[in-house]
Amino acid sequence: MSAFHDLNLRALDGQDLPLAPYKGQVVLVVNVASKCGLTPQYAGLENLFQQYRDKGFTVLGLPCNQFAGQEPGSEEDIREFCSLNYGVTFPLGSKIEVNGSARHPLYRLLAGEGAEFPGDITWNFEKFLVGKDGRVLARFSPRTAPDDPALIQAVEKALA
Repeated sequence: MSAFHDLNLRALDGQDLPLAPYKGQVVLVVNVASKCGLTPQYAGLENLFQQYRDKGFTVLGLPCNQFAGQEPGSEEDIREFCSLNYGVTFPLGSKIEVNGSARHPLYRLLAGEGAEFPGDITWNFEKFLVGKDGRVLARFSPRTAPDDPALIQAVEKALA
């Protein structure tokens, strides 16, 4: 298994969220926040998930409060917000750190030293496309919308 698939996270509901079941799938990993100008991207992420889920694609949303305190709520607050406002059905992890000394191991793999696309996460809704084999295929700016043609093309190519 790849290092990506070896990782275990915690889901927003407190349950284990191992990444091993995603082996053979394409995953878009996104650090998310409820009080950000980019928060409406939740709708596009859900649409993308619905469009490609039956082809082996998922979105993994990981709440983070490191950018201007834009994810201050409890995990229950986040779950409720995402469900009520955007109908989110893709998996959501518990809050994590994406930068700094407490950077979660997943983000050390995605953006740390030696990563394919290294460098600190710049803001909420930065996206990493992970291939079926667990390799990081692409990194997209927070401002890249989920329906951006380049992102769609990268997803479709990874699923082919």
